[in-house]
Amino acid sequence: MSVLDHLLYALAWLGFGAVHSALAAAPAKARLGRWLGSAYRLTYNILAAVLLGVVWLIGRALGAHAAPFALPGWAETAMSLLAIAGGLLMVHAARGYDLGRFSGVWQWRHNVALDVAEADEPLVTDALHRYVRHPIYSAAFLILWGLVRDPLSLATALWASTYLIVGTRFEERALRRRYGAAYVAYQRRVPAFIPWRGRAPG
Repeated sequence: MSVLDHLLYALAWLGFGAVHSALAAAPAKARLGRWLGSAYRLTYNILAAVLLGVVWLIGRALGAHAAPFALPGWAETAMSLLAIAGGLLMVHAARGYDLGRFSGVWQWRHNVALDVAEADEPLVTDALHRYVRHPIYSAAFLILWGLVRDPLSLATALWASTYLIVGTRFEERALRRRYGAAYVAYQRRVPAFIPWRGRAPG
């Protein structure tokens, strides 16, 4: 991949991040929540998946002829194990969420308005959330960097990781508004991505 290819790919990720964050911001969420009603979160997640697919296609087009890195066997094995660990962690982390609510399917099926759904959505601080605040993102980092094999996958790991880190700041701002002092206290007890403090007390 040329410097221009990397720049275009970075811009694609920047565009995804800007749209994704803008639609999750309070003003857009309130406006879209009134328009889409119970389908807001489901629509938001579907749109995110579509936009990620577009970014992936752009990356594939830009990095179609990128040669793989000449990695030693031990490095490939270690990185594969890292990706597998990330996949297992992702599955385990997903079990700590109500996936129906998380995806928006539950709200849509039960015709629950956005403000009502968010009002009774509890703050999750048990299971893996006693080690890190964002276990799904921790898993994503392991997968992204464990799959690096060529310039495209390296660029993907770099820009996707940047998006997750920056996006977390916006997400946590919203969580502080929703849960107030409870989330601030949780932030003080539990790290964001790396469980360097061990298991936090309940």
